[in-house]
Amino acid sequence: MSASDILHGLWRQAGLPADALPLARLTGADPVLPSSFAVGAAAQGSIAAAALAACELGHARGVPRQAVAVDMRHAALECTGWFSLDGRVPELWDAFSGLYRTADGWVRIHANFAHHREGALRLLGLDPATAVRADAEAAMAGWRALDFEDAAAARGLVATALRRFDEWDATPQGQAIAAQPLFTIERIGDAAPLALPPLREDQRPLAGLRVLDLTRILAGPVGGRALAAYGADVLLVNSPRLPNIEAIADTSRGKLSTHVDLRTDEGQAALRRLAGDAHVFVQGYRPGGLEALGFGPAQLAALRPGIVCVSLTAYGTQGPWAGRRGFDSLVQTAMGFNQAEGEAAGDGKPKPLPMQILDEATGYLIAFGAAAALHRQQREGGSWLVRVSLAQTGHWLRGLGRVPGGLATARPDIAPYVETEPSGFGELAGLRHSALLARTPAAWPRPSMPPGSHPAEWPSA
Repeated sequence: MSASDILHGLWRQAGLPADALPLARLTGADPVLPSSFAVGAAAQGSIAAAALAACELGHARGVPRQAVAVDMRHAALECTGWFSLDGRVPELWDAFSGLYRTADGWVRIHANFAHHREGALRLLGLDPATAVRADAEAAMAGWRALDFEDAAAARGLVATALRRFDEWDATPQGQAIAAQPLFTIERIGDAAPLALPPLREDQRPLAGLRVLDLTRILAGPVGGRALAAYGADVLLVNSPRLPNIEAIADTSRGKLSTHVDLRTDEGQAALRRLAGDAHVFVQGYRPGGLEALGFGPAQLAALRPGIVCVSLTAYGTQGPWAGRRGFDSLVQTAMGFNQAEGEAAGDGKPKPLPMQILDEATGYLIAFGAAAALHRQQREGGSWLVRVSLAQTGHWLRGLGRVPGGLATARPDIAPYVETEPSGFGELAGLRHSALLARTPAAWPRPSMPPGSHPAEWPSA
């Protein structure tokens, strides 16, 4: 399936006007990174959809349409998430993260957060204060893969057994994912079309729109960063109690960043004030987490009629894994990608995809879905809920087909696509955005700043 086919399919599913599609210019073809999967087309198609939908919303606000060009190589490299701080490329994986042999297969552990690492080591019968990787490998050899997966899930940890595609397809969760579309856009309440701020032809298409970003790990932050690139005022809301990963330096480009503690009355009141003036509310909490605090989609629609809510999960809202925690690397492993990539490599060892494409593509689907739902809100009124998940994106990626000989492709040089700028984390080098808007180029004029750098308020007009 070509990237153009992908874009057209996303566009039709979202119900956007077909008149905009001829303005998309997509160049390049897979393979662009070493993979047997169409990761380049997934990157290019999702990024093009997000950018073109933002421009279509701009058109609905009264300005002419504009062309959007996306090169596949640039898009794929952007989705590698490469960045450096003061010349240092951060190590993004904990020493205990990765694949482990079990008595009957493999398990992948995600240990980038201390509480997940310590929980996994204790489950293995190890002391987190003294254990080394070799200890964990020896202990894991005594487990059966599915037994460890179930035991980890029961403790709220993040680990999955390696499966083949057919094994995943046979699971209740695999069947639940296969029965759902890639994303959903659902009307959840009545409201008049929101009066959006006036837009000039020289302004980026989302200028004046307010987005609350309550996400932490890659997919959600990437979606918020894309919306910021197209002009939205994106306010990243972090809890002062929760840790972050270093990638926040890259994914915070263009955003404001504040601390709000939802465990306090003051924090809940602050978020209600912010949500009362927001156009989009993006969250990646576990199902039911924000409802318990008063910020579920129905509650937000009552507070701010006309709002667009975007909900991100690992495994969707249906099936026995709907409440499970998950990250891109784990979903790849559980769904069969690592096994299939390893078989294509021919060395008999499971192999990850060359980037966290499930996170990255889902992030751009967040931006796409938000813009598409805002477009519908302007035409039809109503409050809206967009749902995406890493597993649904994985099922979609698998459906794009395989790339014969793709693993033999050399990784391209990123240097032509890198830009450097000051940030609150140090000198930040990252990839320029790959969607080129003809009239109002995408940009991140606000520097990336650490969590809590800004007050919990919207900028003045």
